[in-house]
Amino acid sequence: MSPNIPGSGLAKGLAVTLRTMTRRSVTAQYPDAQPELPPRSRGVIALFEENCTVCMLCARECPDWCIYIDSHKETVPAAAPGGRERSRNVLDRFAIDFSLCMYCGICIEVCPFDALFWSPEFEYAETDIQELTHERDKLREWMWTVPEPPALDPAAEEPKEIAAARKAAEKDAAQAAAARQQEGPQ
Repeated sequence: MSPNIPGSGLAKGLAVTLRTMTRRSVTAQYPDAQPELPPRSRGVIALFEENCTVCMLCARECPDWCIYIDSHKETVPAAAPGGRERSRNVLDRFAIDFSLCMYCGICIEVCPFDALFWSPEFEYAETDIQELTHERDKLREWMWTVPEPPALDPAAEEPKEIAAARKAAEKDAAQAAAARQQEGPQ
């Protein structure tokens, strides 16, 4: 049990300060040296336009309402004669207002077609807040900075979808080989 000496807390605090003052500081010279970012760091949201079906889930689930999507419907002719025409949504505008975005990632999580990704890009500051609304061409540009997903664990179990597809392909190959053997001797 230490005696309660007046000013001992102050002395401990000053000792910590003196120890810290004698250490060399490490300062990253940012504009000259780029920081080492973690592999899956969150910077901005990138858009892979080809996968976007204009389902509007990202815009509806966004708690900040910072995603703006405009589209129109186009009629696609029938694939086969006698078939019926189909209509599909065509993306006209996809914009994200990064002055409102809170980088929660809900839009990326709910996208069923993998059209949105986290990009580690973080240098997109603007002098005017109105210029922080980035349109689809800028979001597409950031797509090329998205890192590859981490490799799967080699000891992991094969996904059931892939296993089922592989089994079906093996079964079809076995049936085709059996049919060739039956046709061969004749």
